[in-house]
Amino acid sequence: MRAPLGDFSDASPAADRLDLLTPPVAKAIAAGWGGTPAESVVFVDTDPGIADTAAFVEHHGPGLLDASANCVVVAGKRGGDTTLAACVVLSRTRVDVNGAVRKHLGTRKASFAPMDVAVGETGMEYGGITPIGLPAAWPLLVDPAVADTEWVLIGSGRRRGKLIVPGKALAALPGAVLLEGLGV
Repeated sequence: MRAPLGDFSDASPAADRLDLLTPPVAKAIAAGWGGTPAESVVFVDTDPGIADTAAFVEHHGPGLLDASANCVVVAGKRGGDTTLAACVVLSRTRVDVNGAVRKHLGTRKASFAPMDVAVGETGMEYGGITPIGLPAAWPLLVDPAVADTEWVLIGSGRRRGKLIVPGKALAALPGAVLLEGLGV
């Protein structure tokens, strides 16, 4: 199979590579969501040593930067309550944590969640967190630019491998909300 973007030597339907995904990601891909069939999600096997966006793009080509998205876990706090949420923005932007995210969550303070919390709550590896398979109760904030991108390269739940999905499929994930101004 040829990946819809990039030049990857090992690409296949993600449904055929569930063994390389974390359990929550594998379960979500197998089930499909919002009319997105499992066959439309592509897994590309990649070196875990270059999972971070800058290293990945340097190795696989700068053209991937415009089609890559990052998923980060944030913690919004108000009083003694903490709300965890995930944010998906194109890799060439950053998440507006203290503006758009804080306002959307209705919290007094918002920040990136500590690594141990992000990993523990998602069941995914740090540096590979993906919006697919996140806890159902979490808000999933997606920048509209991500949804408007034909094919998006995202994490696979592990540092090894990436997923390529239609951008509109990310907006159809459970709990997803398109949030203007999320990526700045």
